[in-house]
Amino acid sequence: MLTRGEPESPDERRWDPAAVSAAPLEGAEAVVHLAGATIASRWTATRRREIRASRVGSARALVDSIARLTRAPRVVVSASAVGIYGDRGDEWLTEDSASGRGFLADLALEWEAEIGRARKFGARVACLRFGIVLARGGGALAPLVPLFRLGLGGAPGSGRQWWSWIAIADAVRIVMRALDDGAMEGPVNAVSPTPVTAREFARALGRTLHRPALVPAPAPILRLAFGAMADEVLLASQRARPARLAALGFEFRHPRLDGALAAILLGARES
Repeated sequence: MLTRGEPESPDERRWDPAAVSAAPLEGAEAVVHLAGATIASRWTATRRREIRASRVGSARALVDSIARLTRAPRVVVSASAVGIYGDRGDEWLTEDSASGRGFLADLALEWEAEIGRARKFGARVACLRFGIVLARGGGALAPLVPLFRLGLGGAPGSGRQWWSWIAIADAVRIVMRALDDGAMEGPVNAVSPTPVTAREFARALGRTLHRPALVPAPAPILRLAFGAMADEVLLASQRARPARLAALGFEFRHPRLDGALAAILLGARES
C-alpha cells in the first residue's frame, strides 16, 4: 500500500503523488488509484486546481512512474466518477454514453485519459465511475446524517434530479473484481442498479433514521452557498446504469437504497 505519510507497517511504502519515482512500485502486480481531494466545497480557482492536481496530476505521476519500471503491473484500477456524464436529466446512462459538459465532466475525461496511458506499458486499465458512495461515518452520509437526526433533512432543489449511488461494501467488491477479472477494462459504472431521485434519497434516509425529511434546500440558497459545485453535484442529474457489471454477472450485496442505508447505519442485513 502506498501512503503519503510515514509507513507504519512492512506492507506500506511512502509515495509522493506529485513526484515521479518507480521505486515505490517495483514488483507490484496491481495498482489501485483512488486519490482525489473532496469536491464537497466551494470551487474557488485555488480549490479547482487542488481538485484537478489530486486526480489528473497524481494519475500522470503514477503512469510516468510505471513507465520507468522494468515490468509494469498487470492491472491498474482507477477511480473516476459518473460526473463525467454531466447533467443529463432522466436519460439512462451507460458506459457507452457520451460525456457531458462542465468542470467535473472535463476533469473526469482528463483523469481517465491520463490513467489510460498505462495501457502503453502493458497494463490492463479499469476506470471505475463511482456514484455517491455511502459509508458509515464518511462519504456523502457524513454531513447528511446529523442534519436528518435533527429533523432538518430534505431534498436539494426540485428533488427530481437522479442520484446514482453505491454502498461502500459493493464499491470495495467492485475494486476487488476489477483486480482479478480480465474482462473489466475501460470505463465501468460503479453504481447500484437502482438510482433514485434526490427526493427519494431524502425520504429513504428519513425512514431509516425515523425522522421527517421535509426541509428542502432551495436551489438559489445552494448556489449562493456553494456556487458551481451546487449545480454540478447537488442539483445535477445522472441516472447511471451499471451495464458492464451486469454483463459480467456482478451481484450487488446492496442493490436497493433502503436496504443499503439500513445495513450501513443500523447494521441490518438486506434480504
